Amino acid sequence: MKAARSYDVVVAGGGIVGAACALACAQAGLSVALVERDVFGGGATAAGMGHIVVLDDSEAQFSLTRRSQQLWQTLSAALPPGAEYEAPGTLWVAADDDEMAEAARKHVYLRDREVPSRVLSSEELAAIEPNLRPGLAGALLVMQDVVVYPPAVALHLAQQAQSLGATLLTGHGVTHLADGEARLDDGTTLLAPKLVNATGADAPFCTPGLPLKKRKGHLAITDRYPGFLHHQLVELGYLKSAHSLTSDSVAFNVQPRRTGQVLIGSSRQYGNEDPAVDQSLLTAMLQRATLYMPSIGALNVLRVWTGFRAATPDKLPLIGPCPEDPRLYLATGHEGLGITTSLATAKLVADQLLHRTPAIPVEPYLPGRKQAAHD
Repeated sequence: MKAARSYDVVVAGGGIVGAACALACAQAGLSVALVERDVFGGGATAAGMGHIVVLDDSEAQFSLTRRSQQLWQTLSAALPPGAEYEAPGTLWVAADDDEMAEAARKHVYLRDREVPSRVLSSEELAAIEPNLRPGLAGALLVMQDVVVYPPAVALHLAQQAQSLGATLLTGHGVTHLADGEARLDDGTTLLAPKLVNATGADAPFCTPGLPLKKRKGHLAITDRYPGFLHHQLVELGYLKSAHSLTSDSVAFNVQPRRTGQVLIGSSRQYGNEDPAVDQSLLTAMLQRATLYMPSIGALNVLRVWTGFRAATPDKLPLIGPCPEDPRLYLATGHEGLGITTSLATAKLVADQLLHRTPAIPVEPYLPGRKQAAHD
């Protein structure tokens, strides 16, 4: 039997959220073990668009996304070139007058919270993104939104944690995570007064009973077409589709990569835990993209892949101690915002572990809160 090893904190899950948690704890002087079954930055991290976006679905969502965006801005200078940190901004595209009214509402909301944005007319939109279809009503440009390559960032965060003394353990999954003990599938036992479950959609495996559902998503990436696209483009109707907690949905969501490639999303699907590409949903997603950018249909798609995100009923993550086991902290349930909110999540976890006052209130994200489905 292997001798148990002791740490101040054991973090399960080496995606971007887990890696960020390990780094935040290591920066605070805690001894940390970060455990990842496969590779750092795999799983949902590798299936995310890497869109660092401020959202205003609720005050709690805004606080977490905005705080994280500010942390990303601070981190950006230290990121390696492979992280592909770019700041193209987001264009929330309005198809009609009703969506233009929503763009105006979002602009006022963001302006009142000191987030730079600008409403664009139909003509202004066509001038800066000429491959969009003619006749769109306009858009809201949110200037500080960012694009990154998530797997490279997750690996960088893990390596930074390691440089501060953290132990990185890969190749074995966690089979037990409770009561101050993490057991791996090779018989290794790790002891710590604090544990962090950051295993995303797989979090219920170690912590049964969590209010999480798996949400499957598809992504497609094209060959290189420099200059085809200049901003992250998202239809304002995306917000409606993202609210659905039961039905499959697609929305126009495309991203320019530093390589000149175009990353195409997005889809949401419940009740399908098969990682294989769903051809009918992929077709619907690509058709949605061509509805907004007709010429995107002529681009050569090189690869299509899927991933699973952990969604909660109220669309806010679980960040903090588990009510049934106060030594076990959760950092999961981010759904499609795990990349964006990873840095703020990590700070909130470390603040709670060290009894520090956080920069934003933690109460909306505590696992013990009452949850109702979000409409």
